[in-house]
Amino acid sequence: MLMLDQFCEIPDAVLRSVMCDTPNGVLIFDEAYRILYANRAALQMLELEAGKEYDVRELTGPLDLAVVDADAEKTFTMRQGNRQLHYRLISAGDAGESAVYALILMESQQVLRSQMELEAAWKLTSEMEEILEGSFDGILVTDGEGNVQFVNSSYERVAAIPRKELEGRNMRALINPVWMENSVAFVVREERRPVSKRQVTQDGRDIIVTGKPVFDENGKVKRVVINARDITEIFQLREELLNAKNRELQHYQTILSTTNTEREKVVAISEKTKKVFSLAERVGRFDTTVLILGESGAGKEEVAQQIHASSMRKDHALVTINCGAIPENLLESELFGYEKGAFTGASSSGKIGLLEAADGGTVFLDEIGEIPLSFQVKLLRVLEAKQVTRVGGVRAKSIDVRFIAATNRDLTKMVRDGAFREDFYYRLNVVSITVPPLRQRREDILPLSLFFLNRFNHKYNQNKTMTPEVIKRMEEYDWEGNVRELRNVVEHMVIMSPNEQLQISDVPWIIRQCQGPGETSLLPETAGEESSDLGRAVEELEKRLLLRAKAECTSTREMARFLNVDQSTVVRKLQKYGLSAR
Repeated sequence: MLMLDQFCEIPDAVLRSVMCDTPNGVLIFDEAYRILYANRAALQMLELEAGKEYDVRELTGPLDLAVVDADAEKTFTMRQGNRQLHYRLISAGDAGESAVYALILMESQQVLRSQMELEAAWKLTSEMEEILEGSFDGILVTDGEGNVQFVNSSYERVAAIPRKELEGRNMRALINPVWMENSVAFVVREERRPVSKRQVTQDGRDIIVTGKPVFDENGKVKRVVINARDITEIFQLREELLNAKNRELQHYQTILSTTNTEREKVVAISEKTKKVFSLAERVGRFDTTVLILGESGAGKEEVAQQIHASSMRKDHALVTINCGAIPENLLESELFGYEKGAFTGASSSGKIGLLEAADGGTVFLDEIGEIPLSFQVKLLRVLEAKQVTRVGGVRAKSIDVRFIAATNRDLTKMVRDGAFREDFYYRLNVVSITVPPLRQRREDILPLSLFFLNRFNHKYNQNKTMTPEVIKRMEEYDWEGNVRELRNVVEHMVIMSPNEQLQISDVPWIIRQCQGPGETSLLPETAGEESSDLGRAVEELEKRLLLRAKAECTSTREMARFLNVDQSTVVRKLQKYGLSAR
């Protein structure tokens, strides 16, 4: 620190130079009010002539020199023309036998600017403190050495440390082996990056503490801003959610454990599904044609079964005809039957058609959109007249059947494109029921998963269960193949998983994501082993190709084009390996 006796050793020339160049005006006058010295700024502010004598009172008005020392901090105001100036008076000591005084002049704008800047700075500081204090998260700021510079009341609450133990102290004083082995402030300083740490407070709560460094212009950590958040409630909510999910699992397990997994096929939990089956039950009581619409695998066949079960025909047969699985050249003979000798290779006794076989019951025409245009007019005549004529026959036979049709195709577009007869479409579409895809009724995913799990546990003599994590992944998945894909996935996991509790790693699409590009193969699992059973390997390869074609296509005709074979070959191979056509 510069002492007074040291200051006196500074040469007068230096002091005069400083006084001359200071932007504030300086007037020195004696007790007779005579101005002894005026610096350059004072001459300009007061418009004085150098070398001319002045009485300071001519500039300021009356002055009381007796109170100069008492008012040393007081600022006075004077006018110079149109300008307003501020000044202070100080006693400058003695010059010989006479006392000397100094008048320090300041421009009014400079004073106001300084005051405004100071007020703005204080206001900003006050507002920032209010904002930080209002934060729900705890906020603590240290300098680069870990000394606490600011702490809000939320930090006191979250960290369970009294504020008085933090303010003005170093964070090192709080370190202890029980609940704070190290402070994030020091970890941030060492690693020079944002750092998050989980801590347990003195009262046993879990908190997450995140520190972020603030660097100066030289790249040195000058400040660490620490944010603390109580995550105890998040942990508790997570536990409650898991417990709720487990209770939900147990609830559905209890319900489905009493379900006959061989017979019962309808699992309706969501409001959308309940509405569909309620409509099917109501429509079932009326002997009219019904058109069921929906994506492949969404459950259209189950809706048809519900309609039949609710009808007066429930004691008679429900004959399902997959229109896409029957080759075009066999459609008429399969549906209408044929007389003996009707064509080469025909049975000598003739054959009853599927429509005749359903007499008194219900015919479910699945994949009706695959019916060739040339055959639609013949089927339309059957729907209207309720009569069939066998191939090679001349006499029409009356049949008493109810028709239900289903398709995953847009029949209205097919009508516009000329691929489907308009009169046939309107004859089928007396009442329509749309089955929503599984991704639009996610509430059904859990009960359906458990239903299929019970079914395949029973079928394969297993006792597998699903973890909540697996259920969560199942519920998040979009299920482009709908219920059929869900059933296949559950069956796959039951067969392939070595775990009693199915894990995330058992989910097929997770397995595919984890495989490298060279790990997938169409070959059977034993293809990498030495084997001389070529026939078995070929069968496995054929089966996998058919499964892939099923996933990509919506009908056996599309599958035939996909595999570059005849449709009859596809149908025959599907039957050989016990695979459904859809």
